Amino acid sequence: MSKTTKNKTKYRSSMRASEERTAYLCLIPSIIGLIFITYLPLVGVFGISFFDWKGLSSPKFNGIDNYVRLFTNDPYFTDSIKATVYFAGLAVICSMIYSLFIAMLLNRKVPVRGFWRAVFYVPYVLPAAAIYVGWAWLYDSNFGLFNYILSKLGIHKVLFLNDSKLIIPSLVLIAVWLSGNLIVIFLAGLQNVPRVYHEAAQIDGANGWKRFLHVTLPCMTPIIFYNLLMSLITNMQIVVPALSLTNGGPGNSSMFMTYLMYRYAFQSNQIGYACAISFVFFLLIAIFTGILFVTSKSWIFYEGSDDR
Repeated sequence: MSKTTKNKTKYRSSMRASEERTAYLCLIPSIIGLIFITYLPLVGVFGISFFDWKGLSSPKFNGIDNYVRLFTNDPYFTDSIKATVYFAGLAVICSMIYSLFIAMLLNRKVPVRGFWRAVFYVPYVLPAAAIYVGWAWLYDSNFGLFNYILSKLGIHKVLFLNDSKLIIPSLVLIAVWLSGNLIVIFLAGLQNVPRVYHEAAQIDGANGWKRFLHVTLPCMTPIIFYNLLMSLITNMQIVVPALSLTNGGPGNSSMFMTYLMYRYAFQSNQIGYACAISFVFFLLIAIFTGILFVTSKSWIFYEGSDDR
């Protein structure tokens, strides 16, 4: 190897090392924030879960009693897991289908396209409590718009918020309507799908449906994965509907885990027990997230890669 080549290699190595040091220095604020905002509170919650603490009195160590009580004697815990998983699963599926469909419509050349994009995004930025109060009026069994329309069609009134079988689908409908952020991300992804792929498929005789299945969807899989992950985490942490509309009812059909934590922590002052629920809830989300990451390797397609 010539002296010039050695000097170039040494220069590139020093430049790479310098860039790495700069990158680590720039990451320090984020790492510090992550430690103090995420990891230390998580460790604190886990530690408090081993204590009997009312908030104002001195905490008393009780070992794993909170966890034993949670899995053996709590009358709401099992129902809260069922309600949370049912709501999150249904909301994620419906939101993904709805937002991708709307994004594809808004990606076409339609009149006043910017206006329609704003219309579908605005619900996402409105105050959540106000949104749910407004929907409560729509769902009202006596004077709500939905039941008024049903009565005009000769259909009996529906108790949207007072029927244990309808409460979750009714709340999912609101969650789908609020998925404007997913629409915006899908729209950005659709605009980055290489047009040459569509043109090549069209030349080969592929119709619109086949182009969607074999061109658009594969190119959109990284965006779909991101929206799927964010939607899953967001919908599993749902709490506003229970606080604003249902108070966990009817029965325990909308007793979400976050609402159960709220009740024990701020209504019953059982801080240690609420922390035990919180840590179990964290593990539940981590399990679903891990499953999503593991299974995603088989269907995510990156441009320039042969792996799917």
